[in-house]
Amino acid sequence: MRCHGALLEVGDLGVLLLGPSGVGKSECALELVRRGHRLVADDVVLLERNESGEVVGRALPRLGHHLEIRGLGILCVPDLFGPASVRESVRVDLICRLDPPEQGREYERVGLERPTEEWVEVAIPSVTLPARPGTNIATVVEVAARDQALRRAGINAAARLDEQLRREMQGGR
Repeated sequence: MRCHGALLEVGDLGVLLLGPSGVGKSECALELVRRGHRLVADDVVLLERNESGEVVGRALPRLGHHLEIRGLGILCVPDLFGPASVRESVRVDLICRLDPPEQGREYERVGLERPTEEWVEVAIPSVTLPARPGTNIATVVEVAARDQALRRAGINAAARLDEQLRREMQGGR
């Protein structure tokens, strides 16, 4: 299956950036690579389910590890940042939807549970992030990946705070 987005390895997690054309997926990917994360694919991502039942993504062979940045054109990531800046494939662990904010649109504010999206019959945790002009969306994506890694390890800050507040409201500490 093909999708329009960018795929990176952020820390140890595969992060799929999705959103409408022009929202800043490639610019976000470029900033993440500049910070030491690795690009897998930009613009067209090939997704498939492997034998273990995981979703794995890679680039179209003819596109390779190129990024298209409006105003600059086509860039070759390994030429700019070295061969360690790219990866051939990665398991998709988190979807970050970059969303141009609309008046009145509500975004998650607590995060007790992560919604999921189904891709090639596999549920993948997802977040929708408002991509406002001037926002450093790469930082938000990086933190979303770190938070997802913690959740995988059983650490959920929102759930922990919720439990603490409930205990305090019931008079227990």
